[in-house]
Amino acid sequence: MLQGKLDILFEEKPGYDILLAQSYRDLSGRVQAIGLSNRKICVVTDSNVAKYHLDEVVECLAGAAGRVVTFSFPAGEERKNLDTVQELYAFLIEEGFDRNDVLAALGGGVVGDLTGFAAATYLRGIRFFQLPTSLLSMVDSSIGGKTGVDFKAYKNMVGAFYMPQFVYMNISALKTLPAREYRSGFGEIIKHGLILDRQFYDWLAKNRDELLKMDAEFVTEMVYRSLLVKKQVVERDPKEKGERALLNFGHTLGHAVEKLKGFSLLHGECVSVGMAAALWLCALRGNLTAQEVKDIMAHLSAFGLPVLTDGLNASDIVKAALKDKKMDAGQIRFILLRAVGEAYADMTVTQKEMEQACEFLLGGGNL
Repeated sequence: MLQGKLDILFEEKPGYDILLAQSYRDLSGRVQAIGLSNRKICVVTDSNVAKYHLDEVVECLAGAAGRVVTFSFPAGEERKNLDTVQELYAFLIEEGFDRNDVLAALGGGVVGDLTGFAAATYLRGIRFFQLPTSLLSMVDSSIGGKTGVDFKAYKNMVGAFYMPQFVYMNISALKTLPAREYRSGFGEIIKHGLILDRQFYDWLAKNRDELLKMDAEFVTEMVYRSLLVKKQVVERDPKEKGERALLNFGHTLGHAVEKLKGFSLLHGECVSVGMAAALWLCALRGNLTAQEVKDIMAHLSAFGLPVLTDGLNASDIVKAALKDKKMDAGQIRFILLRAVGEAYADMTVTQKEMEQACEFLLGGGNL
């Protein structure tokens, strides 16, 4: 039974819809609606997700398509690269996929980003749809049309804006996640509250126990409300020309930490660490008080997210950040907060200030 639906506009025109459900029961009908009865579907997934959901999804799709095949690759961020994309290309060619056939991305952000990029580039573009299975992918990477892969450890350096046919979220799939993977999703969710929705941020704090216990009703509402924030941003700025950059709060230094840590930290964990550094800069500029920063960091910690890290050098983090795709004419576009629920882009953050923020997140600085 469908429990929620959001329609996403793309360049002010109908784009695609997001469906929230508690099973894959309605997936077949949604696929039939885009006319695949005589077409092929390739379900792309990874080795972890395949164990829990692949058979069920293939069974649901079998009656809605002419033929269903599967492509699975070893799980892990280290496989989100052009080598895996090439393997997928070869598989699609061998299976005779043409421009009228479809890819289905079943998994977390790695699967969704990689499948979307392959769809955008195979035969100059074929259709795909998203079946996100992680909390992080449900509230972030499956929405907005960003696709891509990592290049030589630089995160998402190669990619394309390419919209899915639809996004189908089976909320019950979250129950198969390891606890750490589930908690990682809160990095992006809390970020949404911090940048644009103070009431949502406060709601998360109030209902933390139910959310951590994975109460279905509360989790569904959380996902829906988080999606409303991202919908608002991606509709107004679908190709990240301006406002959409606000979604990068915590990512500037977070991506650098993620790379330098060899992806041993999960993405949401790195976003949390990156937000801590950004919050330090907010305090430096007088936007937030030291107590407000401490309260937000305590909020992140209460959801099981790290706010500090170790084993790195501050200057190395900044050097990695300066090679990030968020650079603009040689200057970092840093996302900061004027207040909780009000983010803005700041082009004046210096390398020295970033190094000081990194010293803070490495445990060597004070508020």
